[in-house]
Amino acid sequence: MADTLRVVVGGASGFLGVPLVDELRDRGHSVTRLVRGGAEDADASRWDPYSGDLDQRLIDDADVVINLSGAPISRWPRTASYREKILSSRVAATSTLARAVARSKRPAAMLSASGMSYYGADRGDTVLRESATAGEGFLATVSQQWEAAARPAVDAGSRVCFLRTSLVLDESGGALKLMAIPFRRYGGAVLGSGDQYMSYISRRDWVRAVVHLAEGDVSGPVNLATADPVTNRQFTKALAEAVDAKAFLKAPAPALKLALGGLSDELLGSLRLEPMALSQAGFRFDAPDIESTLGLGLKS
Repeated sequence: MADTLRVVVGGASGFLGVPLVDELRDRGHSVTRLVRGGAEDADASRWDPYSGDLDQRLIDDADVVINLSGAPISRWPRTASYREKILSSRVAATSTLARAVARSKRPAAMLSASGMSYYGADRGDTVLRESATAGEGFLATVSQQWEAAARPAVDAGSRVCFLRTSLVLDESGGALKLMAIPFRRYGGAVLGSGDQYMSYISRRDWVRAVVHLAEGDVSGPVNLATADPVTNRQFTKALAEAVDAKAFLKAPAPALKLALGGLSDELLGSLRLEPMALSQAGFRFDAPDIESTLGLGLKS
């Protein structure tokens, strides 16, 4: 058990933030949530990531600052104005916290959210460790600028981790919530060729991994994904079996592109992550494969 840490969390009310705060507190750590509006509870502190307004003393006293803030990327259509919001919300929050950390005499560690889209939308069957080159595309650019916004903390000597999160599979939110409904009602469908890789992690393991990083000494990019990525065909079969459905449908790539436009690139793209940094840090997954991940993530 690590020493008690003073942790500050931005984005604490979201799909990942809520269980993370609960786990940190269960492990005895003191957590302060950064909030933008409403009542300021005893465990919360107001901030404005766009103006840079926050309680500097709170950051000065922190051992770890975790930033999960950002507008949801799942909203569709992604109009030009919403694409700008996706980018600006992430860069503003990260920059505000990184600059606050840099101003401290004893800079806290900073765990800054990022995404597997850092590597692009489609890297085929290439194994992507944290040292892999950056990719191209809108979400790749967002992730790269997101990480770059933490530079003030890095330059100040803070231990900074970039949380390159893969698909977090839990039916309470995120991708699995959207996918489980049509699978149960109509059956599963292989997308395109079905050969594209998808990297994933259970929400429980995502939370455990971030706590492991908060309590440890890792810095730099960290792939938050299991070591067992699956093809879309394998995933379709596993999810259909998990919800007792059939998996006999196919969604050809041209049809997806016609129906979904740019969103189809993300569904047909292939990202095959390897969690090298987590493995070297001694982290062990509770759900190391797709079957156990779906077993944890699906509601009964």
